[in-house]
Amino acid sequence: MLAIRLQRIGHTHYATYRIIVQDSAKHPTSGRIVAYAGSYNPHTKQATVDKEIVEKYLSHGAQPSDRVIKLLTEAKIKLPSWVKKPKLDAKKPIRNIDKLRRNRPAEPEAPAAEAVEPTDTTDEAVTEEKPAENAEQTATDDKSTAVEKPTEAKPEPADEAERSEK
Repeated sequence: MLAIRLQRIGHTHYATYRIIVQDSAKHPTSGRIVAYAGSYNPHTKQATVDKEIVEKYLSHGAQPSDRVIKLLTEAKIKLPSWVKKPKLDAKKPIRNIDKLRRNRPAEPEAPAAEAVEPTDTTDEAVTEEKPAENAEQTATDDKSTAVEKPTEAKPEPADEAERSEK
């Protein structure tokens, strides 16, 4: 089966293409080309198409590629009814729509950090607020409920000597 497709030619980073007619089982760079049907420069969007050659091979059943179909329609070449026009600009369906940022639930905004003045919680401040007769009792309660930081127990020198002997 024949195919009408593009063959890349041109310099590095400046591609231009030939429109070729070739066996569909061959790769465009294989060198086995039936006919040259034109050229296409994607930088200038200029395409030259030999209408006689293209129409001849289309009438014999050559399958044009999607990009070649677009170029042939721009060149106003009548395509057979069996050629399906590609949907080049059609959008693909989105997979995992729930993972899109726009579909996630809105996160509550964190409140701005306000400057809070530190409160004085010393014993003197507590005694000033309460009556004098309860001052002694609250002072002892504060000391009993206060959490003391555990201090690291330093081993005694005798313990170290015993450990070294073992």
